[in-house]
Amino acid sequence: MSLIKVTNLTFAYDGSYDNIFENVNFQIDTDWKLGFTGRNGRGKTTFLNLLLNKYEYSGTISANVSFDYFPFHVDNKGENTIDIIDLIVPDYVHWELMRELSLLKVSEDVLYRPFDSLSNGEQTKVLLAALFLKENSFLLIDEPTNHLDMDARKLVSDYLNAKSGFILVSHDRAFLDHCVDHILSINKTNLEISKGNFSDWWENKKRQDNFELAENEKLRKDIKRLSEAAKRTNDWSHEVEKTKNGTRNSGSKVDKGYIGHKAAKMMKRSKSIEQRQQSAIDDRSNLLKNIESSESLKIAQLAYHKNQLAELEKVSIYYGEKTVCTDISFTIEQGERIALSGKNGSGKSSLIKLICGENVSYTGTFRKGSQLKISYVSQDTSNLKGNLTDYARNNGIDESLFKAILRKLDFSRLQFEKDISSFSGGQKKKVLIAKSLCENVHLHIWDEPLNFIDIISRMQIEELLLEHSPTILFVEHDSEFCNNIATKVIQLS
Repeated sequence: MSLIKVTNLTFAYDGSYDNIFENVNFQIDTDWKLGFTGRNGRGKTTFLNLLLNKYEYSGTISANVSFDYFPFHVDNKGENTIDIIDLIVPDYVHWELMRELSLLKVSEDVLYRPFDSLSNGEQTKVLLAALFLKENSFLLIDEPTNHLDMDARKLVSDYLNAKSGFILVSHDRAFLDHCVDHILSINKTNLEISKGNFSDWWENKKRQDNFELAENEKLRKDIKRLSEAAKRTNDWSHEVEKTKNGTRNSGSKVDKGYIGHKAAKMMKRSKSIEQRQQSAIDDRSNLLKNIESSESLKIAQLAYHKNQLAELEKVSIYYGEKTVCTDISFTIEQGERIALSGKNGSGKSSLIKLICGENVSYTGTFRKGSQLKISYVSQDTSNLKGNLTDYARNNGIDESLFKAILRKLDFSRLQFEKDISSFSGGQKKKVLIAKSLCENVHLHIWDEPLNFIDIISRMQIEELLLEHSPTILFVEHDSEFCNNIATKVIQLS
């Protein structure tokens, strides 16, 4: 066991006035299985890069271990997988590699195939197996679940649960719960570590948030009461001061010294109340520091003139001579939230392309309502670029509504001035979802919409779909999201 100590860490990107981290202090035990969570754009990947010494920073990071990053960057994906492993771990022992691959249910033959011929899941498992062969290394595992189907996620989480000595960045709640024993969270104003899995951390956070909100409400009432008291006292002192120039009783002279003394006491009391009021305001400013903004989202779908929007009957899809899926039958009716489920390669994205009107070779019967309007969210964000104003105009959506949705999804106003290509992976997916929510359509089709998106935003999207019950067909491998949202599951084998 050894410690990674972070002391007074401060960092900002060149040309930026805002620090990503400021005087951050904590320490990590290298035996921990540490889950790393925080909203998109808060600096999770940046922190991993600081551990890898990729940027200059002030403060110190001391450790008696080396750091290795997942996913390992593969330059020539056409090389055989075993040659890629040689690059990652030059001195590995073959039987140890076979042990790790066996745990991940990867067959030996993948070693002698080109790396780019492996599925996303196979690539993930091979790179994890290779990295865990490294001795005296603390692994920085950055979002391994993206593009993994549910079965693969379960297998990888079982594998990580049997390991230790890593930081795991993931936004999949069930995945985190199964394989971490501590949580490092990037909050709005600090970083903090807590013992337990994600659910333990989330319950503690909700308790802390509720406490802060209750204290804030008490202070708000206190400030109002003190403000009213200060105003009354101030008014009294002015009224008393006026009597210095009048008469106390008919025919009697005014005792100006007495009245002046009385007015001064009242004014002093008023000042004292003002100071207490300011103190209460100062106390209030120390609260709500880590309450995350998660305002409700809205969606307004167009009503379709028929209950049934689309129907597939014994549909099989082909690419050349390859059969992607066979004999698929289901209907899409208004108000249904349909999850397409199945392993990677089972035909989910192909079915979506067919329904969206792309040119797909198929047999069987496919019927789609005439004039049916569809909003599609793709897996791919690589083509996103330019500023948000131009993006909204080019896609024919209301810019004000579009940006209001992004604000609710934790975008700062400063983010609106940046080029979309510089956004984090999660922020890019939020752009696609915000665009989809702005479109006037009968049916939403989302293909793996939650890749890279932070957990709190996932919960916002869940609440949106549960509250407004839009008609939606989606592919998503986050098991908790699917369990909470789907009214119907189409299982592809």
